[in-house]
Amino acid sequence: MLSIGREQLQSVASQLKQALYNHEQWHKDIIRTIVCGLNHDQRDVAPDAHKLCRFGQWYYSDVTENLREHQAFTAMEFEHKRMHQIAAHMLQEVDAGHAIEVTEYDNFASALDRLRLELMSMNREIDESLYRTDTLTGAENRTGMLAALREMQALVLRMSQSCTLAMLDIDHFKNVNDTYGHIVGDDVLAGSVRVIRDILRPYDRIFRFGGEEFLIVLPYTNIEAGWDITERLRRKLADSVLTTVNGADVKVTVSIGLAELDASLNVELSIDRADHAMFAAKNGGRNRTCKWEASMDLEAEIPKHPVEK
Repeated sequence: MLSIGREQLQSVASQLKQALYNHEQWHKDIIRTIVCGLNHDQRDVAPDAHKLCRFGQWYYSDVTENLREHQAFTAMEFEHKRMHQIAAHMLQEVDAGHAIEVTEYDNFASALDRLRLELMSMNREIDESLYRTDTLTGAENRTGMLAALREMQALVLRMSQSCTLAMLDIDHFKNVNDTYGHIVGDDVLAGSVRVIRDILRPYDRIFRFGGEEFLIVLPYTNIEAGWDITERLRRKLADSVLTTVNGADVKVTVSIGLAELDASLNVELSIDRADHAMFAAKNGGRNRTCKWEASMDLEAEIPKHPVEK
């Protein structure tokens, strides 16, 4: 899943459609130039022609920086550059009065098909990401959470890799809503996720678990390394001032519970462990991180007065 915000995803989806349209028009113009014997654009035979067309200008712009490491996006570059190399050679052959070989023309046509396939593949992934994205915060929603965790659990079992779960809850969030209103509260949730994402690594994932609770998945990370990461984001959030839609500046803290994703247990039990550790952090005074301990499960079974979150 693409780890960029919902608005960015929607923008990229629109840009991809426009990019494909632009290149299909360029493809038609090349064919028209060759068939009708028209003078070609000198930019189409330049060594860097693939960077000069409208698709290339978009592909190599800063707008696409977040997509650089995506496999389908990388594959587009190869097919797109290959199309321009074939087009340049065909135009030069026509200029020299030579006939274009059938195989070269077929390669030119199939390159467009492959480029279209890569674009469609990325569009499908964007559509899936939008489906799985919480509209308010930009975190992933719970739609694919358990499936993703079971996949990670299988990897933990097969590769003997560690994975840490972090249950994070914004402290006294009810006070934010009561003091500033729910619109500001919504801004605080979204702003908190942005701060968290700045700390997380590209392959970490954050799910909105419910309300002001978020589940963070830290692959290839043991509990000690998970502690370091979550402590860093806890301190970062505590030091951040979240500017909201009405101009109010709000500061919040978070309580975090850590547990390893245990390959021998149901995923839900590992989530419960992180949740119990998070409540231990609440009971311990909030604005802190706690690791799961076996005693926490026993304490969770004892009726208590509910902790104000």
